[in-house]
Amino acid sequence: MKVFIVGAGPGDPELITVKGQKLLSEADIIIYAGSLVNPALLDYAKEGCEIHNSASMTLPQVIEVIKNGVAQDKMVVRLHTGDPSIYGAIQEQMDALDKLGIEYKVVPGVSSFLATAAALKQEYTLPGISQTVIITRNEGRTPVPDREKLRSLAEHQATMCIFLSITMLDKVVEELIAGGYEPDTPIAIVQRASWP
Repeated sequence: MKVFIVGAGPGDPELITVKGQKLLSEADIIIYAGSLVNPALLDYAKEGCEIHNSASMTLPQVIEVIKNGVAQDKMVVRLHTGDPSIYGAIQEQMDALDKLGIEYKVVPGVSSFLATAAALKQEYTLPGISQTVIITRNEGRTPVPDREKLRSLAEHQATMCIFLSITMLDKVVEELIAGGYEPDTPIAIVQRASWP
């Protein structure tokens, strides 16, 4: 296996998995999500590793770097924030790699919603209060199915971890209240929960 899609964890370089750190230290090429991944994780890269910041790259450019690396028998790590399966936009990358016949492995990471609970010293599933955690986001440029709009999800009265929505905070609050949350329901707004 020469291509790995790796979850970088929630920001603290010590919260990447042991496997993720090992792969970073062995990689010949690292493509990392520069707008989200703590650059301190690149300290694990070996001398001479080729590093690309995908924040300024298109999907075809990312795939081209991977394809060229595989053609040169190099090990490639595509480093995503948190866990790549949650808002990692990896499906389109995996589809492109599948079309090219390039094998890859996905290595999970610690999601930021878990680091948030740790930073807040709060359990998400309290008996008698909530036994369900909903991970979602507000509708923005990317549409959300009607059944998954915040107003509909709020009807469950479950714990909600809402990603990618801080710029729409007024709308988020409006939708949650319209869905049934009381106006005095406690919330926490957290950014970079585990970063130094």
